[in-house]
Amino acid sequence: MKRAIVVEIIAFLFVVLFLYTGISKLMDYGVFREQLAESPILKPVAPVVAIGLPILEFVLAAMLIIPKWRLKGFYASTALMIAFTLYIIALMLWADHLPCSCGGVLAQLSWGEHIVFNSVFIVLGIVGIILERKIRRGHPPAMPTVMQ
Repeated sequence: MKRAIVVEIIAFLFVVLFLYTGISKLMDYGVFREQLAESPILKPVAPVVAIGLPILEFVLAAMLIIPKWRLKGFYASTALMIAFTLYIIALMLWADHLPCSCGGVLAQLSWGEHIVFNSVFIVLGIVGIILERKIRRGHPPAMPTVMQ
């Protein structure tokens, strides 16, 4: 029972994060798109990322809400947070100008604070994966499905 509560809290935190950042990006879409276009790493794919990233964040939020999809959602969310963190590290190491394409309040974080913030969510994602897997082992589905 405690595991399930922790998993729900972690999923909730990711859902809030992804909905907040996705909505923030869409509300200030022009700025978000321009900042991506300034990125030395993402410049060639900026138009695709500008459309795809908010959609991905909404899809991940939905996956984390739906219990059947939650484990896959945790894996994908953790992978996305790792990718964001590696992107920030790459920018810090090789870019002269560091454009921030984050939405809302997160844009106020320093790059070091971004790495700490992302690292906390990476750890939460890993904990979510471990606990969700343990819950599933303890309570197999009533009917086997193709997705599990």
